[in-house]
Amino acid sequence: GSGGFRKRKHDNFPHGQRREEKENVNPPSALMTSFKSFQLELDTRHDKYERLVKLSRDITIESKRTIFLLHRFTSAPNGEEILSESEVKLDAVRRKIKQVAQELIGEDMYQFHRAISPGLQEYVEAVSFQYFIKTRSLISVEEINKQLIFTAEDREETTNMTSNSHDKQPHLWSLKVTPVDYLLGVADLTGELMRLCISSVGNGDIDTPFELSQFLRQIYDGFTFIGNTGPYEVSKKLYTLKQSLAKVENACYTLKVRGSEIPKHMLADVFSTKTELIDQEEGLP
Repeated sequence: GSGGFRKRKHDNFPHGQRREEKENVNPPSALMTSFKSFQLELDTRHDKYERLVKLSRDITIESKRTIFLLHRFTSAPNGEEILSESEVKLDAVRRKIKQVAQELIGEDMYQFHRAISPGLQEYVEAVSFQYFIKTRSLISVEEINKQLIFTAEDREETTNMTSNSHDKQPHLWSLKVTPVDYLLGVADLTGELMRLCISSVGNGDIDTPFELSQFLRQIYDGFTFIGNTGPYEVSKKLYTLKQSLAKVENACYTLKVRGSEIPKHMLADVFSTKTELIDQEEGLP
C-alpha cells in the first residue's frame, strides 16, 4: 500500500546466506591471501608496539621514583642507604628494559624507537643523577650501555615473546641507548641538579652550589657545540638547560655577595623567591 517502504530483492534472504553466496562467487585469490598475510604482520607489529609503549611507561614511572628518592640524599642522615635503595630501584628498571630488549630480538629498533624513547630518556636521567651524586661527574653513554647487557638466567620472561625463534634464544640480550636519547636525558638531568642545588643550600651546604654551577656550565658549553645541527628535540631543551644554569648561578651569586648576612636557614627562601622572579621575567608558568 501507499506510505510503506519497498523491500529490496535480497531482503528476503538471510544475511549469512548472502555472505556465503558472495564468498562462493569470489573464491580466495593469491592477491587476497597476500593481503591477509600483510594484515597478520601489521597486527603483530602493532601489538608489539603497544607492549613496548606500556613497558616504556613503566620504565618512566620507576625512574621518576628513583629520582625522587635520590633528592632525599642531601637531607638523609645516612646517604649510603639512599644510594643502596636507589640501586635496587634501578635494577628493577633494568629488568623492564630487559623485556624491551627481548621484544626487539630480530627487529629493527628504530622502527619502535618512538615507543621506547621516553622511558630510555628517563632512565638516562635517573642513572646519570645517581652517578653524579656518587662521583661528581657525568656518566658516558658507553657506561650506560654496558649496564644494559643481560644474560639468559631467568627464562620465564621469554614466554610472552612473539618471536618465531623460541627454540633458539640467544644467551645475551642487549639494548643500546641512542646518542639522541642520551643527550635528551642529560638535558633533563640539569633540572634535577638545579633542584639539588636549592635543597643543598636549604640544608646549609654552601659548597655544592658552586660545584654544580661549574658542572652545569660545562654541560651547557657542550650542548652549544651541537647548536642547531643536532636533532630538534635537543635544541628545544637547550633553553630549559640555560634556565637551570641561570638559577644555579643566581644562587651562587647570592651566596657570594649576601651569604654572610643571610642566616643559612633563610637562604632557601631567598632562592625560591629569586627563582620565581626569574620565571616571571622569562614568561614561564
